Amino acid sequence: MIIKSNNILSLIGDFLEYLLVERGCSQNTLSSYSSDLYQFTEQVGKTNVHELNSTDIDKFLKYLLDKGYLPATKARKLASVRSFVSYLHAEGFIQSDPTDLIPSPKRSKRLPTVLKFSDVKAILELPLNISSSAEAMRDAAMLQIAYASGLRVSEIIGLDVEDIDFTAESVRCLGKGSKERIVPVHKKALDSIDIYLSKGRKKFKDKGIKALFLNKRGDRLTRQGFWGIVKKYARIIGFENTMTPHTLRHSFATHLLEGGAPIRHVQELLGHASISTTQIYTHLAVEFVRDQYDSAHPRA
Repeated sequence: MIIKSNNILSLIGDFLEYLLVERGCSQNTLSSYSSDLYQFTEQVGKTNVHELNSTDIDKFLKYLLDKGYLPATKARKLASVRSFVSYLHAEGFIQSDPTDLIPSPKRSKRLPTVLKFSDVKAILELPLNISSSAEAMRDAAMLQIAYASGLRVSEIIGLDVEDIDFTAESVRCLGKGSKERIVPVHKKALDSIDIYLSKGRKKFKDKGIKALFLNKRGDRLTRQGFWGIVKKYARIIGFENTMTPHTLRHSFATHLLEGGAPIRHVQELLGHASISTTQIYTHLAVEFVRDQYDSAHPRA
């Protein structure tokens, strides 16, 4: 198990990597977050996240007011701090969120990108259609499990070999806040993982680590490495501008709801603490039903 640092500056780096790889944020957005968060840490003068409290947030707000920032700029900087602190809370670094009591303007949620099933099928089959290498076996297994289980990128790269249960057809993962859950996995994904374990993984450099997915150096694959793999296949299939590392997770959730799965079950599979987080997929499912209605109804 990797022991993470409680140093604020180190965790800002982790947070920015999370925004890039798991949220697909642009470089401009990352630059804004980085500037805002380093400004925040400079003003509060603390290095350990355990020391953060609501007084620090108030102090930063007063600083922004004293500096005469425009309302839109103040709102953005506060939103950056709020997102960072929310990330720390979700990951278990802090026990409570000191920004909870600070009101913020409501913003409309952007609907995630979802692929049609035919497009999902095409990208899942792509690695082994273009290569028979160990890397292709690994890539196929990763993409398969991403869609078959809906795991987050951090959960996928955090898997160890022993987390795959072929008999129970499930995977054990460690989610946000270090909460463990067992997720059922489709047999096709398990078959893909079996091929990778029996033929591909042993061709990577052996450092004796337990990680399921390895890079060329024999180390655990990183978020950046996963993102690079996704971009590679997205570029080949023409989805470079629309696909992110979590597109398969979003597609998994939406396709389940389209197929009639109860939203509570989808919530549990995704590891969402609140059902309100899962409900964004119901909007996508409604759009799907409306499209089906328009194409099938005789008066449409």
